[in-house]
Amino acid sequence: MTNRSIIEEEEKWYEWSYKIPFLKFKPEWEVRIQPPLKGALVRFLLRYKGEQISVYLDCYERLGCFGAPYWEMYPYKDDVARFALDDAENLIAAIDKQFNTNGGAGGSSVEDGYIICF
Repeated sequence: MTNRSIIEEEEKWYEWSYKIPFLKFKPEWEVRIQPPLKGALVRFLLRYKGEQISVYLDCYERLGCFGAPYWEMYPYKDDVARFALDDAENLIAAIDKQFNTNGGAGGSSVEDGYIICF
């Protein structure tokens, strides 16, 4: 068994692949999928008119406390926002609100596409 196979089994990636909901992004948003860094199961970066928002899925509360698997987005109102795994609708609405609050004209503190929120 390879190291990767061990990690996939320990992290239950196959199981999670069926529990993670589909996300319906707006067509004008660019999406960069990122490796599952720093304990996140999933990471991606969204960009719209120069502003970037980082989102990760923490299924084991390694990066924060929520009481259940959750999505975290940054920035949101100069902070972070968290949503339950199955609350994709409100996650997408918050992303849209953040992009529209800043006018999609930059101002995000996510630099160069690599943000690690602790």
